[in-house]
Amino acid sequence: MPNTLFISDLHLDPERPLITDLFLDFLANRAVRSGALYILGDLFEAWVGDDDTSPMNRAVCQGLKACTTAGTAVFVMHGNRDFLLGSGFAERSACTLLDDPARIELYGKPTLLMHGDLLCTDDTEYQAFRKVVRDPAWQQALLAKSLDERRRMAQEMRASSREQTGGKPESIMDVNSDTVVRLMTEHHVQQLIHGHTHRPAIHDLEVAAHAAQRMVLGDWYEQGSVLACSAAGCELQSLPS
Repeated sequence: MPNTLFISDLHLDPERPLITDLFLDFLANRAVRSGALYILGDLFEAWVGDDDTSPMNRAVCQGLKACTTAGTAVFVMHGNRDFLLGSGFAERSACTLLDDPARIELYGKPTLLMHGDLLCTDDTEYQAFRKVVRDPAWQQALLAKSLDERRRMAQEMRASSREQTGGKPESIMDVNSDTVVRLMTEHHVQQLIHGHTHRPAIHDLEVAAHAAQRMVLGDWYEQGSVLACSAAGCELQSLPS
């Protein structure tokens, strides 16, 4: 049985073409041989609307579509950088957009998939910001602006985010363990896979008096990071850039 792959936080950006090339190579040579690929948020450093058909965006959509056309099911979840991914992206890439959180059966194990930012409940400032930008009315108003204006706004938001995160303790930007257990209990799972924190690891914990695992995906800034799962279990792997 083909394995299932999970990635997140690629933050694809024209300013880092080597990572885009690494991802396209991954799609064409690794993902195409898997049964399914799940991209759990922040595929792009910024996505300002489905009408942004820049060369990089076109290449990524074409690479994803080639992978799905070859028979690999590809699922994409919104992240905190690309929450404006919509039906136009889904159509061009032939990917399926996922809700956050999403519950799947992974080789017989109920598994919760998340981007991960909803787990960082100690960062109340970010959670308030997230609530605003995920509001459909706010998004509709943003998408009504010109493409150039949205691009400028994205640059400003990225600069503001770097400034704010630079002054926050690392512990605040990590997941809250009580929130993790609560959500896993609510969704009746003993397995959680997420990204966002850029801290790849597999954590053992206890949920509802049962052994459980939280698997954290790595980012793609310096190299690729993949969680490969099969009936035998899951393994975090690195892809050299």
